[in-house]
Amino acid sequence: MTENLPSPTLLDPSDVERGQSLLLSIKQGLSQALIGQERLIELCIIALAARGHLLLEGLPGLGKTELVKAMGSLLDLHFSRIQFTPDLLPGDITGGPILQEEAGKRSFVFQQGPLFANLVLADEINRASPKTQSALLEAMQEQRVTVLGESHDLPAPFFVLATQNPIELEGTYPLPEAQLDRFLFKVEVPGVGSDVLEAILLQRRRGQTPTMDTVMDAAKLQEVFGLVDSIYLPEAVARYIARLVSATHPGTEETPEELQTCLRYGASPRAAIALGEAGRASALLAGRPNVDFTDIEQLARPVLAHRLVLDHKARIEGRTASQLIDILVERLSPVSENLSGGRA
Repeated sequence: MTENLPSPTLLDPSDVERGQSLLLSIKQGLSQALIGQERLIELCIIALAARGHLLLEGLPGLGKTELVKAMGSLLDLHFSRIQFTPDLLPGDITGGPILQEEAGKRSFVFQQGPLFANLVLADEINRASPKTQSALLEAMQEQRVTVLGESHDLPAPFFVLATQNPIELEGTYPLPEAQLDRFLFKVEVPGVGSDVLEAILLQRRRGQTPTMDTVMDAAKLQEVFGLVDSIYLPEAVARYIARLVSATHPGTEETPEELQTCLRYGASPRAAIALGEAGRASALLAGRPNVDFTDIEQLARPVLAHRLVLDHKARIEGRTASQLIDILVERLSPVSENLSGGRA
């Protein structure tokens, strides 16, 4: 016997419009800082609204750091920048105990490191050693750090916006899979065309970005979080997300035959959760009260690609994880799903 489930309660159109307006104010500010990178800016806003961490990869000089610095200026949050270098130690990030003397008595007091901020720019994160990189694992997942057996809560909200150089460059350390899985998105920052370069030359004397005024305080950001949480995820769209994530694992019936020998390990359940939450944020940015199949199709690559481990055959053939995700999205069309639950 099928249980009659209550009909979903969608957000009021005025609330959706309010949330979209708040997110578009951030988009407008970031567009002034970074010219010609609209999709990159949208993904940055979606990651923020979904309360996820963001990893930007690209060659030096493409504006990765400027984008994150602009985000810090637009939001009334405590901003901290950590320049990752090979000699950086875990304690340089998390902080540690220091000896203090008060009233003739000496004691160790925990001194907070730069990780204790709302918005942390981890610049060139793959320049640091794996030991230092691992210091971010607990912080990104649990929003706390543990030093000498004592845990310290990080401020809320807490975001890590990291930049990294392509791993082929000299002096870089690939991020481990466990840490990559903590990032909601990994986005490859593309180069720009001649028209954008011309605009940069005319509008950015000496590469200086315009002054960013604050457009959102902590209260408005919490309002955005609440609206994103209220975006409806239809059952059909959730089923589509589950099929996509399951298809990244070789040996499952959802995995296309041509990819069975290309995938070694697939995405974790954390990836499915991330895709659903990112879909909610994407829907609010688009001004819709529910997640659509289109949201998931457009977010599949930045959410899933960095979570895959490819087999040697894929590497020999020169295939990338992004290409494999594109194939999965093409093969696993949501047409077979119950469209009445997935379209606005």
